[in-house]
Amino acid sequence: MSKQNDLSRSAVALDHDSTLIVVIEMSQSSWLLAAMVPGIDREPLKKLSPDPAGLLAQLRRWRDEAVAAGQAITRIAVAYEAGRDGFWLARWLRARDIEAHVMHASSIPVARTHRRAKTDRLDTKLLKRSFLGWLRGEPGHCNMAALPTLAEEDAKRPSRERRTLVNEQTRIINRMKAALARLGIRNFKPGLRKAAERLDSLRTPEDEPLPPNTKAELRHDMDRLRLIRDQIKQIETARRERLEQAADDGPQAMLRTLDRVHGLGLETADLLTHEAFVRSFPGQRAVARYGGLTGAPDESGQRRREKGLARAGNARVRGAMIQFAWRFLRFQKHSALAKWYRQRTEAVQGDRRIVRKTMIVALARKLLIALWRLVTTGEVPQGLILRPAA
Repeated sequence: MSKQNDLSRSAVALDHDSTLIVVIEMSQSSWLLAAMVPGIDREPLKKLSPDPAGLLAQLRRWRDEAVAAGQAITRIAVAYEAGRDGFWLARWLRARDIEAHVMHASSIPVARTHRRAKTDRLDTKLLKRSFLGWLRGEPGHCNMAALPTLAEEDAKRPSRERRTLVNEQTRIINRMKAALARLGIRNFKPGLRKAAERLDSLRTPEDEPLPPNTKAELRHDMDRLRLIRDQIKQIETARRERLEQAADDGPQAMLRTLDRVHGLGLETADLLTHEAFVRSFPGQRAVARYGGLTGAPDESGQRRREKGLARAGNARVRGAMIQFAWRFLRFQKHSALAKWYRQRTEAVQGDRRIVRKTMIVALARKLLIALWRLVTTGEVPQGLILRPAA
């Protein structure tokens, strides 16, 4: 029996005689379509420009060919790999009564030869083989990505934009420090608010002022830094206003619940809500897998070892949860999970640093599952401190 929300196999029985199967190998300049048309012995290929209208016309032409061959088409199934183009094409096709799926590229098996041939034509054969097995309901062929709505995709943008701006801010500060280090100046902090005012008074170890070109470069970087900080503040202010004005249901209700957890900031709560908890998971194992917090065992014969984290899930969720796990030990030290962590690490003989780093991943996995239960079922973890509801 297929599990609820199981995207590893199709829940609809496949009828080869009435199903037009098409896969798309997508690139920035062209789309290569490969089809299995009922009643037609050949498996046609067609290269198109990236145009959804042209794609729809080609699907209808293949459907007409099948009808002319005596096969009535009741189902058109289309699939392509997840990538740069995202999910818009799948939503566009579904709005026109065409079954569309987005395949996880990492779940498609490939040949393990040292130098395997790779062309778009060969890639379409792999896609057809995997998609056909998925349509038959056979497990292990490939996994499909959950198709988000446009609103769900848009809700992720503030958190992702803020992360990009924070990384850009760090890059600019490091570049300014490097420019000053070349002149022997190491005690200047470009990130301070009054750094621009102190720039004119800076002196090199030779008691010389900053060279004019270097000073101009630093001022340009400070202007960029000021702009980035203003944009980060705008994102945070807008997010707080949306949270205060939103209805008490759906993702905003989850966000409000997570914001009450002592030690969990609004940025992390927003990331977890829109990157993970708005999705529908069949159970806690699926939550841990999506967070990329499960292990990768290597077992063969007498060998039994772990290769570390599988890293197959959402990297943003994984990084946020590992950071929150360290904060959790500080702000929720009397909770059951914090006590569990201390019992596992304090009784170990040897180098505790390695054990602490290993066990923090286990704590992050347990925390992710506990927070998922908190926002979906209202189950509060034992000893967890919550702020009063606003």
